[in-house]
Amino acid sequence: MSDFDYDLFVIGGGSGGVRAARLAAGLGKRVAIAEEYRFGGTCVIRGCVPKKLFVYASQFPEHFEDAAGYGWTVPEPTFDWKTLVTNKDREIARLEGLYRKGLENAGAEIFEARATLVDRHTLDVGGKRVTADRIIIAVGGRPNPHLALPGHEHCIFSNEAFDLEALPASIVIEGGGYIAVEFANIFHGLGVDTTLVYRGKEILSRFDQDLRRELHATMEAKGIRILCQDVLTRVEKRGEGDLLVHLKSGATLEAGQVMLAIGRIPNTEGLGLEAAGVETGKIGEIPVDGFSRTNVDNIWALGDVTNRVQLTPVAIHEAMCFIETEYKGNPTEVDHDTIATAVFSQPEIGTVGLSEDEAAQRFGRLEIYRASFRPMRHTLSGRQEKMLMKLVVDGETRRVLGAHVMGPDAGEMAQVLGISLKARLTKDDFDRTMAVHPSAAEELVTMYQPTYRVENGKRVE
Repeated sequence: MSDFDYDLFVIGGGSGGVRAARLAAGLGKRVAIAEEYRFGGTCVIRGCVPKKLFVYASQFPEHFEDAAGYGWTVPEPTFDWKTLVTNKDREIARLEGLYRKGLENAGAEIFEARATLVDRHTLDVGGKRVTADRIIIAVGGRPNPHLALPGHEHCIFSNEAFDLEALPASIVIEGGGYIAVEFANIFHGLGVDTTLVYRGKEILSRFDQDLRRELHATMEAKGIRILCQDVLTRVEKRGEGDLLVHLKSGATLEAGQVMLAIGRIPNTEGLGLEAAGVETGKIGEIPVDGFSRTNVDNIWALGDVTNRVQLTPVAIHEAMCFIETEYKGNPTEVDHDTIATAVFSQPEIGTVGLSEDEAAQRFGRLEIYRASFRPMRHTLSGRQEKMLMKLVVDGETRRVLGAHVMGPDAGEMAQVLGISLKARLTKDDFDRTMAVHPSAAEELVTMYQPTYRVENGKRVE
């Protein structure tokens, strides 16, 4: 029997922490997990899940419009914000209950308290001292508070956006990443006059340039104002529900609400990392090796707190690799290569692998296959939105390096494309695959001739 109170102590009840605790407890280990707020972490409580529910809600106005082309007469619709928030809260409570039940059924001990490190084996959990052989830090991240912005105290972040007392008539969102873009589409779809302000030249900086440009144009066509190469310099409160936003360009914007979505930072402040000797990086992230080990040999870190890839499935994968390595005798390094992802904008984006620009920096010859068309569902509705599909192919080996989709159900397609690219399939494998007709996805296997080629970083028609 170990001299420690627990074989494993997990700090943080998000997706990665819960998965590690549940699996370890299921293997008969003495496991405890501490969470000071609610189980489920960013994803379930204030991220992916409520965000996707709000995306669905914001899409209905377009569905109502499109229905007319298919013979439906829809009465004048009305929207009740409080009903959406109440129903969202009910679903989150249900999911949190499932997380708790899974831990309890596996035999893990749950602490509803803040846990901090006292030394490499000792923790203070709500005033109680406990010891553990192994410790996992999975405390996630939080929105960048942007304390340097005068008037930041008048702004909200993505966390608060889910629980506003009422929808504002207008909103200014600063940021150009997927959180800012998704919320811009959500608020606009719910009838809020929306302006997006981004310091870069184009939104969604890490995505393929074609997708970025096309999404930008489509969002503006819907009525979302996008101001690139500009930043907020001051937010001034003038009255109840009345803010004046000052921009670097000299322009001003009036808004009922201002949301900051300018990145996230690891949630490591006040965690006692120094006392345990755990090193941190420039923004508070915890550096780890390929097995998620910190510089302290009995302490691991998983998920957003490491600032590697901030996605829920990645945190879960890292947790499963920990279990395989430490408790099943099967050393398994985390695989962060070729991760499929989606942006639930409107239209949504699904992408996996390298963008054209990234591939051009790594491969001498590329073949680019690109199709832009109006999806069949829009033909009777009269909606003019285009769908975009793009394959980036290595000109030497014919391996598909990147697959990028913008349009209805793009996220669903990205998951399946992720399997194909992970398996290192070639364009010839795509070409041999029979199409499903009529479907938008059939374009992925019927683009037989490249739209253009790229040689040594330069486009060749």
